[in-house]
Amino acid sequence: MRYTQEYAKILYIAETAPGIYNMTLAAPVIAGAAAPGQFVNILCEPYTLRRPISICGFDAGLGVLRLVFEIRGKGTRWLAGREKGETLDLVGPLGHGFPLLEKDKKAVLVGGGIGTPPLLPLAQYYGKNAVAITGFRTAQAVILQADFEAAGAAAALCTDDGSAGLHGFTTQALEKHLAQSPCDVVYTCGPKVMMKGVAGLAEARGIPCYVSMEERMACGVGACLGCACKTKDEAGNPQISRVCLNGPVFESKGVDWT
Repeated sequence: MRYTQEYAKILYIAETAPGIYNMTLAAPVIAGAAAPGQFVNILCEPYTLRRPISICGFDAGLGVLRLVFEIRGKGTRWLAGREKGETLDLVGPLGHGFPLLEKDKKAVLVGGGIGTPPLLPLAQYYGKNAVAITGFRTAQAVILQADFEAAGAAAALCTDDGSAGLHGFTTQALEKHLAQSPCDVVYTCGPKVMMKGVAGLAEARGIPCYVSMEERMACGVGACLGCACKTKDEAGNPQISRVCLNGPVFESKGVDWT
């Protein structure tokens, strides 16, 4: 794992949905090394522990990094209060990202809520060969639909209350899609119960599925053991993995969903 500490200037920050912020940073070192599915750890003063934020986009040529995050507590609330021109202390890129197939393979991306942002780089990679199925509680919480479409992906939106897109869950939309259109790989990030359902649908059809897990983190580099999650080895024996170091992306068959 190659990561570094970098002081990144905020180029843009705005609230794109209630409690959800879109931020662009000048971070040439991290942007140059980033891969889809990785994250950064941000020092949110005056709090000691850094906050992990998934990478929503990166451009090595321009040296910019994009983050989309939700206010979850004091640290992210502090982060949301930053302004253009301020500098943030980042460590990254961290973790293992999503394995990529050839660009001409068919990929389905399934995101739930604030788990949607790390899937956008996959849409940009696969382009027209990607289908992005995203789910939100209500229309007010919807993010990144225009970005998925700009990447060339077919976007299918679901909301729990039916206020936008399809009235229902992402797993329902995925099941319908897989019944009509074969694909080569499924990627998912969001609530654990959603990812478990997505993994089950993919595995039942023999489709490789990769899930991005979320746990509370502290160090972000595997030293503190604070982000342990239950996984399985190749023989199916239970084991414990660290989301920050061994993940956050795991093959779905290696996750213990109990």
